[in-house]
Amino acid sequence: MKPNIIAEDLRDRSPFDPDLSSRMNCQSGQDKATIDVPVSYPVLPSAVDPVAEDRLVGLGDTITSGRMLTEQDKPWTVSSAKSVHGRHDSYIPALLSDNPLTTGTLDATVERLDVGDPAELPSRLGNPTAGSFVRSLHGTTVGKTRLDLSKGYRKALNEDSFDTGAYWTVGPVTYRRTSDGDLAAQPQPPQKPSLWITNSNQQPFSNVPEENHQGTQYRKVTSHAATDCVGLGTCDGVDSGRLPNPFVHLVGRYDTGKLPGFSPLSDTPLETYQTPQVTGADSATRARLHGKPLQPDRNLGGYASPPPTMLTTMDCITALTKSRRVPSLQDKAPVSAIRIRVAGVTGVDTASRARVNAVAGKIRAAYPRLQVDVTVGSSPAPQTVALSASAQVTERWVAKGVALRILRAVDTKSAVLFVLVLVVCALFLGQAALASVRSRRIEIGTLRCLGWSGGEVLRLVLAELALIGLVAGAAGTVLAYVLGRELGQPEAGAKSLLVLPVALLLATAAGLIPAWLATRLGPMEAVRPPVTAARRARPVRSVAGLAMLNLLRVRDRTLLGAAGLALGVAAFTVLLALTLAFRGEVAGSLLGSAVVAQAREADYLSVALPLLLGAAGAIDVLVISQRERAADLAVLRATGWTNRELARLTLYEGVGLALLGGLSGAVVGLAGVLTLGRGVLHGHLFTVVGAALLATLAATALVVAALAVPIRGLSRIGTAHLLAAD
Repeated sequence: MKPNIIAEDLRDRSPFDPDLSSRMNCQSGQDKATIDVPVSYPVLPSAVDPVAEDRLVGLGDTITSGRMLTEQDKPWTVSSAKSVHGRHDSYIPALLSDNPLTTGTLDATVERLDVGDPAELPSRLGNPTAGSFVRSLHGTTVGKTRLDLSKGYRKALNEDSFDTGAYWTVGPVTYRRTSDGDLAAQPQPPQKPSLWITNSNQQPFSNVPEENHQGTQYRKVTSHAATDCVGLGTCDGVDSGRLPNPFVHLVGRYDTGKLPGFSPLSDTPLETYQTPQVTGADSATRARLHGKPLQPDRNLGGYASPPPTMLTTMDCITALTKSRRVPSLQDKAPVSAIRIRVAGVTGVDTASRARVNAVAGKIRAAYPRLQVDVTVGSSPAPQTVALSASAQVTERWVAKGVALRILRAVDTKSAVLFVLVLVVCALFLGQAALASVRSRRIEIGTLRCLGWSGGEVLRLVLAELALIGLVAGAAGTVLAYVLGRELGQPEAGAKSLLVLPVALLLATAAGLIPAWLATRLGPMEAVRPPVTAARRARPVRSVAGLAMLNLLRVRDRTLLGAAGLALGVAAFTVLLALTLAFRGEVAGSLLGSAVVAQAREADYLSVALPLLLGAAGAIDVLVISQRERAADLAVLRATGWTNRELARLTLYEGVGLALLGGLSGAVVGLAGVLTLGRGVLHGHLFTVVGAALLATLAATALVVAALAVPIRGLSRIGTAHLLAAD
């Protein structure tokens, strides 16, 4: 029979009707019949910059035939005289993958039908009831066959060009959280037949893959009508909104298996060219998958979406998608991703991190609305997803920038430690200023008796502290400049100048309260000894009790000395706990010990300063208390106390002050870690508590070791001289 060139009216037929996708060809005289089943292969196009893509992933090394795309590849139009289709045709160049990257098989069962009397067969097949007659026949299965659809795809590669009469876009998968904490993919409604009716004559699109009708839908599929100008030369009467659909001219083929990958530091699968890794999460699902990964099929709305299998240039994608009526999202924002590989990045070390952060910062500055994802230091995060009640899969999701997020947390922690150093310094200066004001009560009272006002006394104390701040700031500026140059910091000169105003402001702020208290002293009150009003006497029965009483005698000063130590212990607790937690979370991965080593080198040195300053502040409180109670200590020695008992008294005071500051700082640090480290420190509660106790013990040991100075000073107390003066 000769083919009929007039298209059959199929408007009443569904595009999913299998009769539209198969036909029988009888080869006369050969006693043989063949069944031709046309198969369509969905091709996902992607536009790339050929030069940049070659430099980024080595795309040029994957070309198996033809040539690589170039920057000169742009859409072109041929005249009707040169067109093989007899009209003004436009073309776009493209590369096509050697492999379809989709899975699927074609299963066929062959039956020998019992047709009854052969003489009646021609008349039964020659009337309108032939279809129902054939379907009602009984038969015997004589054979089965299965064909891998990838073979048909490779055979279709012989075609040099193909039409783009219609295209479809797919949306993302929607997930919901299940009661056990896993994710479940939300199914979409079945595809409507109208999705595949795209021609101007409203006839179904031919050869629709049956997976789109039989498979479960997880993605929304949207059709985009074509501007069909076949044989017309003009598109005015049939303009669907798009530019005239171009033909795709294949300039070459590429093999994705030859790609080396994007970057070993990202630990991220290169899904631009590779199929997503989806495996069965339980034995039942793995059995249904025959032990193989779940691969994308020809179902556009399926769960696993195939990567691009056709590549073209940026200039060519517009010819395929541009609308002449209402601009779509593809027209407004056609670029889905810009991948950047920063030169000189070898890991998560300081230099590599600085390079990545510098590039990311420039991108954010130039394009504030652009989402920037850092993949260096990514960490594999297996995720279980329920596709149905009886099927669960595991995907190799990726937590992007895990190392940099941890390192940014370390950087933030370092900034907090820097602020803590300044606060502890301020407490130390404030404590020294309070001690100075207290020891100079007679001097201040004398000045008040001579007519000095409270404002003049305030300016006197603040001026002294400002002078100390200027001297310390000048020395710190020089030291910062020298250290910055030695460490190779190019901006050390400019940044070191900030030390002077910071030191001046810090010293002035620390002296505000002591200077204000100095102005509160009246002339006569200032010259009287600071004697506490008598209260109900309570007997002291032990050296430890007397030590506790001495700490409570001047509560403000004791609390101030303990506060500096508490901040140092809190910082040490946070650092130690986070270091232990990092080691527990990232052991054996790319992050490894890099984060731990970085934290130990930089942050332990930073936290040592507030801890030492806090301990020095605590010792200063004890020394000042010892000087003020010199007469009391002389009385104790005169009544029979030995140097060892006086040393025990000082030791108990130091231990009490250290425990007060250490335990308070440990509680604050523990609360901060548990608040800021939720999720990261899960399962490390005992480790964190142990770190807090260790920080307290370290602070106590530091104070006890430093008590050698005030304890040695006890032996130099001149008993007779102090008692005579008193």
